[in-house]
Amino acid sequence: MIMGNPQMTWCPPFWTLPISTTSRYGSHGAFYRYKNSMGKSLPLFYIYDSYLTSPEAWAHLLTPNGPHSIRNTPYDGVFIALLVEEGHTHDILAAGFDGMYTYFASNGFSFGSSHQNWKAVKNFCDANNLMFIPSVGPGYIDTSIRPWNNHNTRNRVNGKYYETALQAALTVRPEIVSITSFNEWHEGTQIEKAIPKKTPTRLYLDYLPHQPSLYLELTRRWAEHFIKEKEQWLM
Repeated sequence: MIMGNPQMTWCPPFWTLPISTTSRYGSHGAFYRYKNSMGKSLPLFYIYDSYLTSPEAWAHLLTPNGPHSIRNTPYDGVFIALLVEEGHTHDILAAGFDGMYTYFASNGFSFGSSHQNWKAVKNFCDANNLMFIPSVGPGYIDTSIRPWNNHNTRNRVNGKYYETALQAALTVRPEIVSITSFNEWHEGTQIEKAIPKKTPTRLYLDYLPHQPSLYLELTRRWAEHFIKEKEQWLM
């Protein structure tokens, strides 16, 4: 339902989640809001697999003149689409999204997740008033759940892979950098503390010879560096 109209039930897949989230938690102090280019503090949503819904369908909701537009309503927000293929950049623009993110932690897995493409994507976003949010990860290995996917494994190289990704992200001067982790051990993207551990069915990754908190420390260091860099960009 949009704007409380009992006849208005159409929406793309996943759309009920942002609406219900805003309705339930929007007034809470911990609900994350981002100040957009118009100076409004709005909820920020990452829409995974957004490309599975056509740009025309999204435009119904996300463009100001769409027939079911949520712009300038209580359900408005900053909506970030997933960039996988190069052609998605134009689709995201036509759909009325506010920006795009790359999600995947495996450099080279997709057009969007390839560090070498981030400058061109950022230029496109700047030219079209869109946010570009590059996504970084500490490494990637999901062969425990996808045995066929070994070619997308990315070794952590004792933190160097993570730092290389972070440096690539900062090079294009983004407003936000997202970290693809959520401590997903089964995909090898965890950044929480880790010690050597083995069970009959799984060998958990650790950070030896470094301390268990290596990736938390790297995250803090680069977050501080990012803040300082942004201050310089604005000067």
